[in-house]
Amino acid sequence: TMKMRVSAVQYHLHSIDSFEQFAEQVTHYVKTAAEFEAEFVLFPEFFTTQLLSIPVNGSSGNRPIGDLADYTEPYVELFRNLATSTGMHLIGGTHIVRREGKLYNTAHLFYPDGRVEEQAKIHLTPTEVKEWKLAPGDGVRVFDTPKGKIAMLTCYDIEFPEIVRIVRGLGADVIFCPSCTDDRHGFHRVRYCCHARTIENQVYVVTTGTVGALPTVDFMRANFGQAAVITPNDIPFPPRGILVEGEINQDMIVTADVDLSLLATVRERGSVTTWRDRRTDLYPDLGKHADS
Repeated sequence: TMKMRVSAVQYHLHSIDSFEQFAEQVTHYVKTAAEFEAEFVLFPEFFTTQLLSIPVNGSSGNRPIGDLADYTEPYVELFRNLATSTGMHLIGGTHIVRREGKLYNTAHLFYPDGRVEEQAKIHLTPTEVKEWKLAPGDGVRVFDTPKGKIAMLTCYDIEFPEIVRIVRGLGADVIFCPSCTDDRHGFHRVRYCCHARTIENQVYVVTTGTVGALPTVDFMRANFGQAAVITPNDIPFPPRGILVEGEINQDMIVTADVDLSLLATVRERGSVTTWRDRRTDLYPDLGKHADS
């Protein structure tokens, strides 16, 4: 059987004084996952906003979101070094990057061999557009790994079934969904959609969110988060579709083994075969790149 051990970090946001403190916290979580012998580690969306709490010129707070892009090089270096030194695949949540004058909320995949891949968030929330002036990504990809094909769809992205159909069609078996929600409503929107996507596409979804608070960073003052490894709802999986979940709003990491061979089994002869039973004679075949 093809198993993939995944860890998801409920990253605790609190004010810090230096990039070094950020690096120490990240390293702590990565080393914890390494002790559990994880192969993939997921950080949440927007966790690098913690860097905006670092005082500049003696004052803290009210730094524009674009300042995050100034930390891109040390962020990438930190995660690349941790991925290569531990031999794990790190999904460094999301970080704000600047490309040709535009800011993108971008998920990063750090391979153990030093490669770095990116997936900009495709669907942006009103806050991201109005308050932070972010630009949406214009393409979706799947990424090859030794354990299989994965996708990185950030938070609001998972609320759009079409995009998940597309990555399943491109062969993705595990979708990593870094998230950041500030209340129960937002959290459950994302969480319920994760469950729906696993059922529709017969895939795994690994998700996590930020916890804690950044009192000096607007729109990051409140966080409501919980990590989970979510499965289809069928006999080989837990009845509620949850392999593991964290304690809500606690600083912690969760770990589970996902068995990719079970996906092939249920797609072929599950109680339901949702992927196969799509009526593409009645609606567009968004998964037309699929080979299974």
